[in-house]
Parts: sequence; C-alpha cells; structure tokens
Amino acid sequence: MAENRLTAETRTEFGKGFARRARKAGKIPAVLYGHGTDPRHLALNAREFTRVIKQGANTVLTLDVDGEEALALPKSVVRHPVKDYYEHIDLLLVRRGEKVTVDIPVVVVGEPEPGVLVITEANSLSVEVDALNIPDHFEVDITGAEVGTQFLAGQVKVPNGVELLTDPEALVVGIQHAPTADELEAEDAEVMEELGIEQDAPDSEDAEGEASGSDKSEDEKSDES
Repeated sequence: MAENRLTAETRTEFGKGFARRARKAGKIPAVLYGHGTDPRHLALNAREFTRVIKQGANTVLTLDVDGEEALALPKSVVRHPVKDYYEHIDLLLVRRGEKVTVDIPVVVVGEPEPGVLVITEANSLSVEVDALNIPDHFEVDITGAEVGTQFLAGQVKVPNGVELLTDPEALVVGIQHAPTADELEAEDAEVMEELGIEQDAPDSEDAEGEASGSDKSEDEKSDES
C-alpha cells in the first residue's frame, strides 16, 4: 500500500475546549505511540486526513511532525456519530520492513446460481503483513456457486508475504437456499401457531353482509321462478 504524506504538529493542549478550537482550525487531535516511545500528542490536518483515509482504514501515513518524518498506521479512528467530523485518532508508529497485524476487508464478487441466498459471515480477515504492503481487500469469487457451497478463510487467496491469522476453518461466505414466498408464508403461519396467535378471521359485519347478500340472491331466484 502506498504511503501518504500528512502534516502534523505537536500539541500541548487537551480537553474538549481544545478539541472544539482544533476543529474550527481544520485540525484533528491525535496520539502517536509505539516501539516503547512516549506517546506524542499531535494535531492533524483534517482535510489531508479525510483525503487519505478514503483509500482504506489500513493506509500507512507518512507524518511530517515538526520537520521530522514518521510512519504511522491508524489504529483507532473516532468519528462523531451524528456530525460529519473526526473526533480523535490513535496512530501506531511503524518501521520499514516491520510486520503488523491488521484486519483486511472481504469483498464478495461474481454471481451465484439463481435462486440462492448469499450469507456473509465474516466481513474481514485478520492477517500479519509488512506494514508497507498491506492489501486493500481480499476477494471471494462466488461465480456459479450452488446451494450448500461454503467459502472458508483458508480458501481465500492472499498475496505472498501475508500470513492468515483468522482460523482457516472459519466460514466467510455461505450459499443457502432462498425461500419462496409460499415457504415464507408457511413459516410465518407455523411461528404464529407456536406462539398461540390466531390468524385474522373475516370481519363479522362483512360476514353478515355476505350472508345477507347470499339470502337475497336466493329470494330473487325464487321470485323469478
């Protein structure tokens, strides 16, 4: 994965007051730690970080910290649950040639056999890989897959130099039978019966109206005869 240069500066202020001022100034509070060094409290350029993080959560950053260069991997990115801004970022210091443990997204591609249901059990796989060669994603090709087909973690193709840490027998994607409308209706009826819920009966007034209409029809037939 390519490095992305990002401007950072050392900060000495903390707390909610500083965080609000930082956001107004277009910055994000962050902490850089790792390799036994003391944590460094930083402020990142919000626009630059937003641009590079779109490439993936495992993007390696080349930080320019007060004239010094450092490589870092985002380990925790906290985003406001409602408003569209980053609240805080934890960065792990890495070195060239160092291996790191990361979770790589799984992307399902291809079309299975008609009438099946694709169940994704794992959205990512944990691996150990060179910090500067982290894959963007892993692909699981389900082209032509039939009911009962299973794709396990150990069957996912990973590049050379990538060590899978997830259990190889863990299910990633499963292909199941897609129930028909009649099957779903029968299942719902069975559940209602188990719960002791009676199915809706015809409205009494409607039933009486139908009966009355039926009697009238018989009378009319009698008159005609």
